Amino acid sequence: MKMTKKLRLPLTALLTSTAMFISLPSANVAVAKETSSQIEWDLTDLYANTDAWEAERQQVLEKLKELDSYKGRLGESAATLLEVSDKVSALQKSALRLLVFATLSADEDLRVSETQERRSLARSLFAAMNQATSYMAPELLEVGPEKIEAFIAANQDLQKHAFNLRDTMRQKEFTLSKEAERVLANAGDVLGGPGQIYGLMANASMPWTSLTLPSGEEIKLLNQAAYSKYRAVQNREDRKAVFDAFWGTWKQYEAMLGATLATHVKGHVFNAQSRGYENALAAAVSGSNIPTDVYRTLVATANENLDSMHRYLKLRQRLLGLQDMHYYDIYPEVTALDRTFSIDDAKEMTLVSLQPFGKKYLKHLKKGFKGEWMHVFPQEGKRPGAYMFGSAYDVHPYLLLNYNGGFEDVSTFSHEWGHAVHTMLSRENQPFETFSYTTFTAELASTTNEVLLQEHMLAKDLPDSERLYYIDRALEGIRGTFFRQTMFAEFELKIHEMQEAGEALSGAKMTKLYLDLLRKYHGHDEGVMNIDEAYAIEWAYIPHFYRNFYVYQYATSISGGTAFAERMLAGDKTATEDYIKVLEAGGSQYPYELLKSSKIDLASKTPYETLIARMNRLMDEADKILDRMGK
Repeated sequence: MKMTKKLRLPLTALLTSTAMFISLPSANVAVAKETSSQIEWDLTDLYANTDAWEAERQQVLEKLKELDSYKGRLGESAATLLEVSDKVSALQKSALRLLVFATLSADEDLRVSETQERRSLARSLFAAMNQATSYMAPELLEVGPEKIEAFIAANQDLQKHAFNLRDTMRQKEFTLSKEAERVLANAGDVLGGPGQIYGLMANASMPWTSLTLPSGEEIKLLNQAAYSKYRAVQNREDRKAVFDAFWGTWKQYEAMLGATLATHVKGHVFNAQSRGYENALAAAVSGSNIPTDVYRTLVATANENLDSMHRYLKLRQRLLGLQDMHYYDIYPEVTALDRTFSIDDAKEMTLVSLQPFGKKYLKHLKKGFKGEWMHVFPQEGKRPGAYMFGSAYDVHPYLLLNYNGGFEDVSTFSHEWGHAVHTMLSRENQPFETFSYTTFTAELASTTNEVLLQEHMLAKDLPDSERLYYIDRALEGIRGTFFRQTMFAEFELKIHEMQEAGEALSGAKMTKLYLDLLRKYHGHDEGVMNIDEAYAIEWAYIPHFYRNFYVYQYATSISGGTAFAERMLAGDKTATEDYIKVLEAGGSQYPYELLKSSKIDLASKTPYETLIARMNRLMDEADKILDRMGK
């Protein structure tokens, strides 16, 4: 997860770019159980104690008041611009460090009110800072690019701020008058209302029901957590009952949730049109300067390769031994692995599998393994899932895990360390002002690790059953991260285009659209998988639709990461150099151009076709194994 802001301000770009990347727990992994041998991070690297934390928070609040004295002076001289820029950077750095400490300590035990309150105080700093710096972007645009460039040329110390200053100039075309900007800013809470309403409804107000499964097991509350668990059970009748009941609950609120999402889309389109963007998609990707061709090429290439998705579903059918396939057959595990991995195993497997990254990368990884940077095992009250939080520039990244010893835990371990080493390399090579990188490159850096781990395991001489397990994990990752996320992206694009065309949106209309997409992606008309229309309310379950064209980046990341991994494994001697260059660049370049300069052009079909080619190779091997096993 990253907190993002579409208008990248010259001095406040990092206020909401917190380098926090989260992996959710898989449905069948237990979390938050007591573990006696906990491995815990050392937060004193951030602050000696909470008194030191509070002292710095008060200092930030006091120094924020100084920024008001620079109003109307940003065009005064290069020295003045440097002075205020450096002050804002220092405040940003402190605020982010405060947030990291507060977040980590709060997530150790979500039941402790004191740490939750401290996290709220840390978050409130960003609202105060945004308010204190809100005049800067409009004022800099009035100063104009010629004078800003002259300042940069005149004062070498402004170079560290140059990228963000120029980025603000780039946005001039879509920045309105001060009065209009003030109106849009004041409308922010209103426009954010649909997302807040959805969050309350989905997470706190939905009237979940109990369910007695055909097997006799009683589910006391079929909420989202229970659905994630029981949709993957081996008993097919139980799975169907869970799907029918869970989606039946959502269906009751189709009209309300449709109105909520429609209002959100209207707000997004309103913002885009008010600023003069061609469309809402263009507005959404402009912050990171990503061409809309990336989004459209992704969707088009996925559609051109749905045969591979359908082939995978048929492979799942073969592994499950079913006569036909339904949507409720998509989640149960079709292979199993009768072994566990210690945390030391995870370290060793990660180190060995990432050899293609070279000595520089591995040096940082080994350094991280030696530090007290991780909170490893589940415990009561601990936040579930996994994340890397690396926004404390003068310290090191931290990782929260809930390690249970399965291969998926090893994969998550490698994934999060991909984020961590990315952060370390960026910090080593970038000043604070261009240290923070975007989701577009971040998820690529972690996904590449997963691909190399999978290929490392498959390079071993393994029994067919174990090989089949790793192949299945890789294929399921492609289905879930590439095809499913692209289906979401296509749905999101279509509902925005409908609104832009003046077509009224409703829950029923969204359900019909989503049903068409579900059936297309899963081969309903080709007889691959039966999609019951009762399950097409699933769109209402996806919170990412309130994040404005966000999910496509998961699909581009697995594609770009696979393309890098394939180049390395094929012996391309420039691949490692190109990859490290991307990590070291941090946020000093626009992410699309950075990757393109490293031979990964995500506006072309090539990286997506590389991913599909790998998928087909894996399925070829799976078919051969099943033939040998007589299945």
